[in-house]
Amino acid sequence: MEEKQYKLIPMTFFWMFLGLLGTALIAIYSYNTDLVMNLVFDGYFSIVLIVELVVVILFSFLFMKLPSIVVTILYFVYAMINGLTLSTIFYQFELESIITIFGSTAVLFALLAILGYKTNTDVSRWQPILMWTLIVGLIASIINLFLGYSLLDTIIDWVVLVSISGITIYDMNRLKMIANESEVDQNKVHIYCAMQLYLDFINIFIRFLSLFGKRRD
Repeated sequence: MEEKQYKLIPMTFFWMFLGLLGTALIAIYSYNTDLVMNLVFDGYFSIVLIVELVVVILFSFLFMKLPSIVVTILYFVYAMINGLTLSTIFYQFELESIITIFGSTAVLFALLAILGYKTNTDVSRWQPILMWTLIVGLIASIINLFLGYSLLDTIIDWVVLVSISGITIYDMNRLKMIANESEVDQNKVHIYCAMQLYLDFINIFIRFLSLFGKRRD
């Protein structure tokens, strides 16, 4: 098991890094070329969000059935579409603040990942509670878009941040345990795990930015 872990974990983080790199490059390109704003003004941005959601659903529910190459393609398609949608943060927050928050996210994520790997606690029992808390928080975020209560936004951000932090610990612990699961295709499991950790990182980053980011005047 240890030998498989030493192969799986570096591969997972390598693919996670590639996904984040792709997201960052697309976000910078979309902002510098005003691509994202053109999509917004032309009314296509909502279509991009729908496509992003469809890719996540396909990845999540058809992972076991899809060939490795398709899983890999879906992962990078999602990372690039996410870069397009995330490029909107450059219009809302100062660049220095974005860079600082990204670095803070990396530090927190690393600490949570280490904790998830090192812990001997059975964290599987956390998963249902954390997922339901996250879902409720996301639904509340959508509702508050119409209500516009800033205090409620702050509370939701903290609730979601705590939930995502717990999920990161769970996902990292699961990564440690998943290496010897024979029913999982070892040729693509690292992509699946990379996607989970990628989503954890992105969600922590977004909540950090919402809570502590310095907005543009």
